[in-house]
Amino acid sequence: MTDPPWALLAELTHGCPLRCAYCSNPIELISRSEELNTGQWVDVLQQAADLGVVQTHLSGGEPLLRRDLTDIVAAADSAGLYTQLVTSGVGLHERRLGDLVDAGLRCVQLSVQHAEPTAAELIAGARSFTAKKRAARLVSEAGLPLGLNVVLHRANIDALDDLITLALAWGADRIELAHTQFYGWALRNRAALLPSREQTERAREALARWRERLAGELELVWVAPDYLDGTAKPCMGGWGAVSLTVAPDGTVLPCPAAAVLPDLDAPNVRDHPLAWIWHASHAFNAYRGEAWMQAPCRTCALRTTDFGGCRCQAHALTGDATRPDPACRHAPDHPLVRALVDTPGTPDRTPGRADAPTYAYREYRGGGT
Repeated sequence: MTDPPWALLAELTHGCPLRCAYCSNPIELISRSEELNTGQWVDVLQQAADLGVVQTHLSGGEPLLRRDLTDIVAAADSAGLYTQLVTSGVGLHERRLGDLVDAGLRCVQLSVQHAEPTAAELIAGARSFTAKKRAARLVSEAGLPLGLNVVLHRANIDALDDLITLALAWGADRIELAHTQFYGWALRNRAALLPSREQTERAREALARWRERLAGELELVWVAPDYLDGTAKPCMGGWGAVSLTVAPDGTVLPCPAAAVLPDLDAPNVRDHPLAWIWHASHAFNAYRGEAWMQAPCRTCALRTTDFGGCRCQAHALTGDATRPDPACRHAPDHPLVRALVDTPGTPDRTPGRADAPTYAYREYRGGGT
């Protein structure tokens, strides 16, 4: 019997006021008219708790666009789930936050694109820095734990010192420095986002200095750059092992990016109970365990720590989700990644701004309310 999951990523909507070039949401975004309604989300959250989930991340897109967000938080709290809001901060004001706290919100993770406002808004594709600063202040004043999430890439990795300084100034308890995962819009913008080895090493050295200096004052989380390190990441703690994602339309996935995998036959909570989906569905059993693994993964000692690497990345780079993750230095297809890292693409530049890359911004035309 498969162990129960402990975490649920509830993607409440793909709508978002930002247009981030690194967004890992799929290119084909789910419209507002297709989203689960309040009652359906309430049922999903209770099913998740009954299944064994203890924590839910309320995400998107931008979950604050859901008018029923307070009701959804209250439902999660009533089900006994620890709730974290994953947000851009745009649209978070004092009364809204107060309502969410009263409903049971326990933690906020705020996205930050850069420590310098103009650079941040170029990456986000929208004016948002002032709103983020206000959101951080409100969360701190409300006494909630505040985490900052920074997706690192070529345009902001050299600002790591400034980003950590910003986290301290904004009263954050934690900052996650997560290297770009190349899915969705991030894959489309890879030439503009992939940092150099030199940039990554400078950032790694800066992180070590900050960890020594802060000595526990601020939690510093470094999500490794698997392209550059040559080590496959243990995707989601293993396929269908510890976490599940419910997309805005109720599609249930082992990870947020798995919607792009062919022949996955991802189930939907509108059609099946969450417990059946977790334990019995083809989608959640497709890459569980080791039987699906090809050589050299099947006999590699790392298979119990990296679980064969990322299936979505294998598909993105080779067209075959069963292949060993090319990020791993032992994978037959690793030369594909080495070529990208050793000879990075040259991004287009914004006319009149020699230092500003031209991004294919995330576009949402979902309509609805």
